[in-house]
Amino acid sequence: METDQLRLFVEVARRGNFAAVARDRAIDPSSVSRVIAALETQLGVRLFQRTTRRVALTEAGDLYLNRVEPLLNDLEHARDEILAVSAGPVGTLRLTASVAFGCQCLVPLLPAFRAQFPRLKLELLLSDTNLDLVAERVDLAVRLGPSFDTSLVGVKLCDTRYRVCASPNYLKSCKPLRRPHDLMAHRCLLFALPEFRTRWLFRHQTGKVTHVAVDGDLIVSNPLALRDCALAGMGPCLLADWLIDEDVATGRLIDLFSKYRVTATDFQTAAWLLYPSRAYLPNKVRVTIDFLKRQWDDRRP
Repeated sequence: METDQLRLFVEVARRGNFAAVARDRAIDPSSVSRVIAALETQLGVRLFQRTTRRVALTEAGDLYLNRVEPLLNDLEHARDEILAVSAGPVGTLRLTASVAFGCQCLVPLLPAFRAQFPRLKLELLLSDTNLDLVAERVDLAVRLGPSFDTSLVGVKLCDTRYRVCASPNYLKSCKPLRRPHDLMAHRCLLFALPEFRTRWLFRHQTGKVTHVAVDGDLIVSNPLALRDCALAGMGPCLLADWLIDEDVATGRLIDLFSKYRVTATDFQTAAWLLYPSRAYLPNKVRVTIDFLKRQWDDRRP
């Protein structure tokens, strides 16, 4: 039996759907069915229980997956190491991030990435849904938050912090904004996540933490759009530094409370580079992690 046949078996097992694997490979679903049927015939056992909506591993299929997947990973590892000696990283890297972080922080790096790794094909999956890295065959993810799923392996890309900001035009005509509690007299621009739209936390340089109730009549689900609203002078908002540092540096937005650390959830937030737990780290993932960390260190003050 061929390794591609075994890889297809693993993909079906992880996706639980013939049609999804067919879409990933741009082939007809009947082709996937034929390959799996042929593999079952060769082995003399049924690997999947099939229903109209999903396929599930049988007991034999689960045992076979646990044996076959590590072997395929070892083969891929060996191939990566040999090719890296002569040609550098090759193959396809599937990288996912949120829409805002991807557009703001990753897309500008693509020319340098392509120039440095000309034989590495990149699939950049921008989604505000946390994709299942195993089921979606994702090699590397950027996730934002104070921590990450312990079933994944991760390294910190950078610490992040939040700022309350507003445009100079808004500040010319609004009520005073000298203390965090002054926000209660303003219609704030709010991010759609529940914890961001009711209260913000302020930690002064002295260490004192203050909870400030916030309200507003505009709730936006995308940070890029929320920043545009702030730039248009529609009110104060809470945004991450990686999104607004340049706007603050050029004066398009004003950091209203620079003496405070601000958050809606946790003061210890970061951007994490995560990948599925494996016995080894593929070369294409390793070089991408190194590239992103180096690029980020170079661009940060």
